[in-house]
Amino acid sequence: MQRTVLAMITISAVMLAGCVGSATHQRTLAELEETRETLAKTVAAFESYQKQTAAETDGLKKQLETVWHALDDANTRIMDLTARVESEQSQVAELRLDKQRLMSATTAAQGEIERTRATVKQREQDLKAEMAEKARLEEERAAKEAEIQRLTQTHADLTKSLEAEIAKGDIRIKQVRDRLTINMVDRVLFDSGQGQVKPAGLRVLKQVRDILKNVTDKQIRIEGHTDNVPIGGKLKTRFPSNWELSTARATSVVRYLIEEGGVNRANLSAVGYADMRPIASNATEEGRTANRRIEITLYPKDLSEIASQIKP
Repeated sequence: MQRTVLAMITISAVMLAGCVGSATHQRTLAELEETRETLAKTVAAFESYQKQTAAETDGLKKQLETVWHALDDANTRIMDLTARVESEQSQVAELRLDKQRLMSATTAAQGEIERTRATVKQREQDLKAEMAEKARLEEERAAKEAEIQRLTQTHADLTKSLEAEIAKGDIRIKQVRDRLTINMVDRVLFDSGQGQVKPAGLRVLKQVRDILKNVTDKQIRIEGHTDNVPIGGKLKTRFPSNWELSTARATSVVRYLIEEGGVNRANLSAVGYADMRPIASNATEEGRTANRRIEITLYPKDLSEIASQIKP
């Protein structure tokens, strides 16, 4: 480019030389030379600037390439980090679900534990209750066995004491496990139509009394029974019916056992049944004789009361 400009300046100088004088020509050449030098300097400066600019451009391009590479690396790292974040977020979400499932399972387990504890506690209570009930039943069984043994001894003592009357058939003693019945025909204790125990009967009652006063674990019920023959004659003023006679005889025996025999009144009771509970047919004299009787029945008290009386 510099050579082109210089050529143009030279051509211009030749052309001017043909048109002007020598002085003017010299001045013009000087001006042209100055212009050429100025222009050459400008061209040189421009070329220097151009080279500098090109170098700077190359530098900028390299920097730009570096930036682009850095940007690509950054984008790659961003994508990697984004993927990692997404993966970790997914893991966090899964962990939260696991936590919720674990909490639900823990809550369910705690509920099951509480139910199991309640069941175990109830079973322990049931076991204690069963053991207490077993102990109570064992106490009652022991009490019942002891009671039966004592009653058997009472039976034996009465049988021995009343041996003569039993031999005559006037008294029968029967034991069925924990119950003992002393059946006494009325002539043993009473004269005909009378409600008071006769002297001979008192001797028999004394033998019974001596044994019954030691019986503390039984209720003792005195029962008066008659045949079905109605009360007649003068006796009717004292005993309007067999109900009054049977009751009077039972009461008379109870009064003797309490007042003369020392038997605990709390264990005694009296009742008259008239002819309502026969043990034989009233169609014969033998049957009517059997039905006219006093029955002394020994029967159990409440088992818990008996058990409490047993010494350990």
